[in-house]
Amino acid sequence: MNAKIYFENRQSRVLVDYNLQMLIRRAVIATLMCERVGGLCEISVTFTDNEGIKKINAEYRNIDAPTDVLSFPQIDFEADGIDFASDEEKVLGDIVLSTERIAEQAAELGHSFEHEAAFLTVHSMLHLLGYDHVTCETDEKEMIGRQKIIIKVLAKDLEYFDKERD
Repeated sequence: MNAKIYFENRQSRVLVDYNLQMLIRRAVIATLMCERVGGLCEISVTFTDNEGIKKINAEYRNIDAPTDVLSFPQIDFEADGIDFASDEEKVLGDIVLSTERIAEQAAELGHSFEHEAAFLTVHSMLHLLGYDHVTCETDEKEMIGRQKIIIKVLAKDLEYFDKERD
């Protein structure tokens, strides 16, 4: 398993530096490892602000409000008959993160910006892998459980995790 991650920064509120990109990369890799996804996986990650994510949310989901993260899967593993573990290359999709909302939620929840950014990346990666907590109650319970496991894997490696986030 390997990941090719393309980063784009469309905001100026938060410094998107090497350390933040490597944190996001670690969250992506931890998710792929815990979910046993094989082969080369391509993911794009875009950093935006509340106004930017609000526009994208309105355009693609008809919700005229900002949110913390949006996920745009490119593969329907079940319908496309693709096996997670196969060594074939997989273009998983796009993640859009609002750095502004990440900062707000981190403050509300009493933990670091990095913790929230990593958590939301894991959450979004699970969406790219087919989990859907919005329309499937079973997926919601499973997704919460998977997130907890992946965050624990990340927490062993990173000092950002000072409080559990569901």
